[in-house]
Amino acid sequence: MTFALDSFDLDDFVRRTLTEDLGAPPGEGGRDVTSEAVIPAEAMFTGVMSSRDAVVIAGLPIAEAFFRSLDPEVEIEILVQEGEAVDAGTQVMRLKGQGRAMLTAERSALNTVQHLSGIATMTNEYVQKIYGTGCILLDTRKTIPGLRMIEKYATRMGGAQNHRMGLWDAAMIKDNHVAVAGNIGEAVKRAVDAGIEKIIVEVDKIDQIEPALAAGATYLLLDNMEPAILRGAVTLIGGRVPVEASGGITLETIFEKADTGVDFVSVGRLTQSAPAADIGLDFAQI
Repeated sequence: MTFALDSFDLDDFVRRTLTEDLGAPPGEGGRDVTSEAVIPAEAMFTGVMSSRDAVVIAGLPIAEAFFRSLDPEVEIEILVQEGEAVDAGTQVMRLKGQGRAMLTAERSALNTVQHLSGIATMTNEYVQKIYGTGCILLDTRKTIPGLRMIEKYATRMGGAQNHRMGLWDAAMIKDNHVAVAGNIGEAVKRAVDAGIEKIIVEVDKIDQIEPALAAGATYLLLDNMEPAILRGAVTLIGGRVPVEASGGITLETIFEKADTGVDFVSVGRLTQSAPAADIGLDFAQI
């Protein structure tokens, strides 16, 4: 299965992850001392990766890359689509190849699929909660360092859209920027003067909305507002720019906030706090 993401080097990720586990790069002194000691070099295994809970799957092509990096001849059959919701007990991948290579790659492959599927599963729970509101779920920059591209990939597999990818692709003016600039209008003006096309402005008070819009904000993030306040803010903005609700949103509160007329609702815990999915890998010697 071909897998490519912008700004994500799959080969480098696999190499760095395996190096972390093996003490040195594969083929350059990295070792799995247990498998070398216990498993004969000629041993061949079959393997089955299965979900143990109902989950949304993400990361199988990356898992495949771990196995292929250590055994280019391994036979791999991916049995489900990325982003597919599967029941407990569903087989998601079958393998056949060198036993040592499979055991060496196992943990890195499983860690990746469990983490990304956990994110996709939690994301999908939030997406289902706001179904029918017309509101779109967004992720945030609250990602594990070094894993942002694949974590944001996982939120897409769960049905969300990506917020800005980093500090480079949109301005987001927050309270600290406003404090230094002196007021919200001046902060926005500076971003406009810098030629930035997308200028997101975080507001936590209704009286900040008009100064932000007048200065050139192209998107408003309404932070930590209760549903009644959100409705009033949406009415005031009147469709002039896209509107996002954010701040402390949970499964219990997301529907009420999404149903206020905002265009988007963002949830940091999708990437910050999603538990790993329960996915296992069982081997048998041929």
